[in-house]
Amino acid sequence: MRILNKPQENMLNRERKLLSDLRVALVNFGASQEDQKTLASSFHQLDELFLLVVVGEFNSGKSAFINALLGENVLKEGVTPTTTQINILRYGSVSERNVEDENLHVLTAPIEILTDISIVDTPGTNAIIRQHEEITSQFVPRSDLVLFITSADRPFTESERTFMQQIRDWGKKVVVVLNKIDLFEDVADIERVTTYIRDNTRKLLDITPEVFPVSSRLAQRAKEGEPSYWEVSRFEPLETYVHETLDESERLQLKFQNPLGVGMHLVDKYNTEINGRLDLLQDDFTTLEDVEKQLSVYKEDMYRDFEFRMSDIENVLFDMERRGIDYFDDTLRLARVFDLLNKSRIEKEFEQRVVADSPQQVETKVGELIDWLVDSDLRQWQAVMEHLADRRRQHKERIVGDSVSTSFHHDRQHLIESVGRETNRVVESYDKTAEAEKIASDAQASVAALAAVEVGAVGLGTLVAIIATTAAADITGVLLAGVVAALGLFVIPARKRQAKAELRAKIADMRLQLIQTLRKQFESEIERSLQQINDAISPYTRFVRAERNKLQEVRSEMDEIKVGLNRLQVEIEEL
Repeated sequence: MRILNKPQENMLNRERKLLSDLRVALVNFGASQEDQKTLASSFHQLDELFLLVVVGEFNSGKSAFINALLGENVLKEGVTPTTTQINILRYGSVSERNVEDENLHVLTAPIEILTDISIVDTPGTNAIIRQHEEITSQFVPRSDLVLFITSADRPFTESERTFMQQIRDWGKKVVVVLNKIDLFEDVADIERVTTYIRDNTRKLLDITPEVFPVSSRLAQRAKEGEPSYWEVSRFEPLETYVHETLDESERLQLKFQNPLGVGMHLVDKYNTEINGRLDLLQDDFTTLEDVEKQLSVYKEDMYRDFEFRMSDIENVLFDMERRGIDYFDDTLRLARVFDLLNKSRIEKEFEQRVVADSPQQVETKVGELIDWLVDSDLRQWQAVMEHLADRRRQHKERIVGDSVSTSFHHDRQHLIESVGRETNRVVESYDKTAEAEKIASDAQASVAALAAVEVGAVGLGTLVAIIATTAAADITGVLLAGVVAALGLFVIPARKRQAKAELRAKIADMRLQLIQTLRKQFESEIERSLQQINDAISPYTRFVRAERNKLQEVRSEMDEIKVGLNRLQVEIEEL
């Protein structure tokens, strides 16, 4: 490339920076290796000579066309696919062929047109060997200008249309050459087919292309010593276009524009993929939000119902307190003064009439509470499992036709599957009896700590009985000491009031401590259940959040790059 002026040098540096930023963004996104290589080639293309790539079906006359353009038979010609690799024609002081690899040969020749332009001859786009077409498809993004050769005997075939669409996706400037017009009998046929090609190309590319009808065979004969064929070959307008229209200014413009076209194509391609993934992740967030709402409602319902059930336990203790007050009203009377002197009898009566079956009732209520808690826990696991199973089904439907093959969908599906399996495992292995026994054991241990006794094989009801009878012994002991010390008409009513007050205080204290202990224990169980579910889905949650943040960052980078590419495109068009 010739030395650039300051504005052009500035454009080149900005383009390098934008393409470099795009390369980083594609790496961060996890773009395909093929696309990364394509962008790298376009990046390096800025340092190469102008690259004119010739494409078309085999037997469309590509080699003959290039030979006619060069004025020498540099390439082999034939009716079978003669070009089985990429041939790059460059200027050289001697004519020679260098094999860079099995798919790339470099031919040099001392031909003037090659001093500023490199010409690329490609395998036929419909060659029997599919690898040849893949090579051609990979090389097109590197081109500055594409000369699309179609044959007069098979103009604009279906495979040519398909290949033209690929060229369009890369944003390449295309010139169409209708070759072998010497097969037509009159000019009207040439014009008819030329119009047909122009109209169909316009539909595919949304632009009206240059279309040159030529006969490469007659042009070669003219240059080899039969000048009468030159005018009828109609090769001169095309040759003039290549030599004069593609002057230094336009070549420079195309040289700048084509890497931009590749960059814009990749930005659009991956922005589409990013937006698709973000849409999919939004569905994931909706799923997770639904689960979170379920758990929140579950927690609220559990705490509300728990308070109702705890009220039933409190009522058992309130009833015991009421019976205690009634007992003192009935027992602390002057008529029963001699009964009051029998401490063991008073304590036994207190246990029978006041404590009564309260421990058994408490144990029954707590057992019902445990069963309710275990059943609710299991139902919530089942609800989460069903929700995730539905998400797995939706996920499989959504990933059909993914445009970019990366690990995103595999990782995401694996996480959803693993979380679903873990949830399913919990549900299938959920042992309600074992869970209930564990919670009951934990509750007993907590109440035992309150009563300061060894839990051992002692049931919750027995522990409650120990607490209640200990309180009874304290109260009756104080009561009897007072009565024995001062019998009298006014002493017993006073001691009765004292006993009632102490009973209320003792049972209130016992009730408060027992309820607080049970509440703390069961709230811990509810929180443990919720935490287990959250822990089970946390890998999925972390993945969704991390991927969304990553995708949003890459999309922001892509949007900035696209703005820069568009601005540069406008400036280049004004060169």
